[in-house]
Amino acid sequence: MNRAAFTYIMSNKSHTLYVGATHDLAERVRQHKQKVFPNAFTARYHFDRLVWYESHPTFEEALTRETSIKMWTRARKVALIQAENPNWQDLSLRTIRALSF
Repeated sequence: MNRAAFTYIMSNKSHTLYVGATHDLAERVRQHKQKVFPNAFTARYHFDRLVWYESHPTFEEALTRETSIKMWTRARKVALIQAENPNWQDLSLRTIRALSF
């Protein structure tokens, strides 16, 4: 059985970007914010804001989208974020409750 999955972009105060894919967006954002993996790139650079995400019917589709976005220029990634989130607000503050099952 396939589960829904997400492609997402996390950022920090400096607007550095991290692109990822996951089955459980709420849990993955929590892990980033709490630095569950202290030696990880996201922990070292304090990625604490979910600035963009989209859902996919399967993890394979989310992973394909992640791979594609990772190959984009920074300008294109920023344009993707700003199209839906021009102020770079932390979307997890309002959407994680809706995504948590």
